[in-house]
Amino acid sequence: MSRREVRRTYDRIAEHFAQTRAHAWSDVERFIETETERSAGSLALDLGCGNGRHAELLVPHVDTVVCADLSRSILETARNRTGDRTIELIQTDAADLPLRSGSVDLAVYIAALHHLPTRTLRLRSLDELARVLTPSGRALVSVWSTTHPTFEATMGFDTTVDWTLPNGETVDRFYHIYDPEEFERDVRDSAGNVQELFTSNGNCYAVLGAAED
Repeated sequence: MSRREVRRTYDRIAEHFAQTRAHAWSDVERFIETETERSAGSLALDLGCGNGRHAELLVPHVDTVVCADLSRSILETARNRTGDRTIELIQTDAADLPLRSGSVDLAVYIAALHHLPTRTLRLRSLDELARVLTPSGRALVSVWSTTHPTFEATMGFDTTVDWTLPNGETVDRFYHIYDPEEFERDVRDSAGNVQELFTSNGNCYAVLGAAED
């Protein structure tokens, strides 16, 4: 599946998808609470933002939150949910971010990396995330994992997962399902400084710092 096809998929399901994503993840809430107690900074990034449910958590703590997503239709759902406030919306490829190096103080990249269709793109995306972080900035990344009870496989694999629209139409969504060792290998092969790795509720997480000189 190409990046264009991934974008078209989320353009098609955007409204229904947004309706099913009401609440922020508790692991993301804890990360943001911890980081903002330490030092929030002025600019936060929600990469692969979906309907903006995690961007809402960032708004009280920084001057500006950038919501970035490949799908324009998904970004419209984020606009509708978050309102104007301090949110800026950017339609962009996660592997080519239109942000200055060293400009982002805090970032979340939740349940989106696994939609990039090749390892090359996934690594490039992680490199870009590390590039835009400030020297003290940190990012939380999550992917769907083989530790989830849905899967019997123990090794990472590519698959599609049906999304069923209210009219009964099904739309295939691409996923790369990571195994924990593979995820660790990818984040360590990226430019980011790996500060923490853990699994929770069937997802692999990494806390990354900026690229090291």
